[in-house]
Amino acid sequence: MALHPSTPLHLREATLDDLPILLDFEQALVAYERPFAPQLRQGKIHYYNLEAYIQDPAVCVVVAERNGEILGSGYALIRENAPYKNPSQLVYLGFMYVCPEHRGEGINGKVMQYLIQWGKDQGFTEFQLDVYDENTSARKAYEKMGFVPEILTMRLDNIPPENQK
Repeated sequence: MALHPSTPLHLREATLDDLPILLDFEQALVAYERPFAPQLRQGKIHYYNLEAYIQDPAVCVVVAERNGEILGSGYALIRENAPYKNPSQLVYLGFMYVCPEHRGEGINGKVMQYLIQWGKDQGFTEFQLDVYDENTSARKAYEKMGFVPEILTMRLDNIPPENQK
């Protein structure tokens, strides 16, 4: 576990000037998640439209920095809930990333607290996120923040031709 640095962590909303590092974070996140999702396309892929998110008032993209160096990120966006669920809208959290050398310093928790407060300030009480079931470290971090599993998406692939209809 990393030691807690004495220099305080600063959280702020991302700007377009942060986009290059955030795009690097996105590719690092994709690389980290590939073992959990073998169906991801090879090569460079994008999970998010970060430029649009930074400019959208219904999205809060946050960065965590220390001494001017961006160490982590996350976003919260307002989206519609399933039509059969209450409330009708919720805050969805994503893009949780911390540089590997700074994991274990509590950065992800602080980013999540910032984003949850942003959502509460917008009047929301429902927060959701997605995590790969096998990503136990992320699941533990989210459970530590109070998140509980709701639904597990299951998939089937690589069906032998003799079993296909």
